[in-house]
Amino acid sequence: MKDAGKPQASGKPKLSENDKLVQRAERLMPGGVSSPVRAFKAVGGKPRFIARGEGARIWDVEGREYVDFQLSFGPLIHGHAFPAVGNALAEAAHHGTSFGAPTEREVELAEIVTARHPAMKWVRFVNSGTEAVMSAIRLARAATNRTLILKFEGCYHGHADSLLVKAGSGLVTFGEPTSAGVPQSVVQDTATLPLNDDVALETFFHAYGERVACAIIEALPANNGLLPQRPEWLRKLEKLCKENGALFIVDEVITGFRLGWGGASSLYGLKPDLVTLGKVIGGGLPVGAYGGRSDLMKQVAPLGGMYQAGTLSGNPLAMAAGIATLRALEQHPDPFGMLATRTKTFTQRVREIAADRQIPCTVVEQGSLFWIVLDQIDAQPRSPSVVKPEAVKRFARFHHACLQHGVFLPPSAYEVEFMSLAHDNAALDDALRAMDMAFAEVQP
Repeated sequence: MKDAGKPQASGKPKLSENDKLVQRAERLMPGGVSSPVRAFKAVGGKPRFIARGEGARIWDVEGREYVDFQLSFGPLIHGHAFPAVGNALAEAAHHGTSFGAPTEREVELAEIVTARHPAMKWVRFVNSGTEAVMSAIRLARAATNRTLILKFEGCYHGHADSLLVKAGSGLVTFGEPTSAGVPQSVVQDTATLPLNDDVALETFFHAYGERVACAIIEALPANNGLLPQRPEWLRKLEKLCKENGALFIVDEVITGFRLGWGGASSLYGLKPDLVTLGKVIGGGLPVGAYGGRSDLMKQVAPLGGMYQAGTLSGNPLAMAAGIATLRALEQHPDPFGMLATRTKTFTQRVREIAADRQIPCTVVEQGSLFWIVLDQIDAQPRSPSVVKPEAVKRFARFHHACLQHGVFLPPSAYEVEFMSLAHDNAALDDALRAMDMAFAEVQP
């Protein structure tokens, strides 16, 4: 590895290959990145530019190796450079990358998704989770002829204007934009409630139930920490939607085909009207989908009046990667059970190592997702407010120590980690040794 601090003949410090890329990127792109969290602003320092991945590991542009628990934020359930996906992509690309016309692969992936996810009777493919959510909400408004939508604090549903909203100060509050460029008029029909609050839920529907087009929720919130909700509270939300003629939408962009074939919906015994998917169903390529009851989906153009379209929707490369990913899961004897067991065993060892190093640490896990909080909190947290500022600062130090010792975690105290079927004992043992050294370095 080159010594980034060794002076050149000119007397100027020699830049590392990574720093050169940072400088090039920052001259041309906001923050030098294509998505904000990648800029490392939440943990400080400079982002690592990645050159390649294989299985559970990635390598940066300077050859450093890491055991990866970011996994592109979830889609890589088989790990990096999964051969079946690579082969499927090569074959698809050989015949063409885009047609703007239907392909057989769209039909095959639709057959898998609708056969495996109980709530997905009909499906429409799009290009991202944000697009899937945006379209599902438009469909809900068209189907109910209502405008008001309900979302929940701590749940993220993409960057559509009407969903970039924070709660106000009252028990039942309407939207305040959380992003520049989002007019108040766009979010005035978005209401936000706290998670896991029965009184707030009942009060809201009592006051506004006849105006609600839909409620949307991550049944397992995993974008602002990992926040398992009480199943009975989720079922109450579903019941209130049905009683008031509102549609119940479950955002499964992260959890779909990662927690099980029916995602979080089946895990909690929910029967949503519409579901949004992404990530795993594209095998690492850009993809999204929304679907649900056939009577609702028949209102989507060209059959109905709800318009939604996309030049690259159903792209043959994304469809090929999704088919290869899901077919490989089908051929595995127990993919979700194995992932859950592997995650539970690994996270227990992380807790033990932190305790040995006298570092306050709670690890929340569900299936193949886990969340490391460097503080003592409830093992089943319901709200992201449980993370104190000191824990955020401690995580930033821990994150960089992990990088130094060869473990790649998402660069934010609020992002969750992911396990893949490629994380074998060797990779996990390497990760635990590295995290032990990282914990030692963040001791008070």
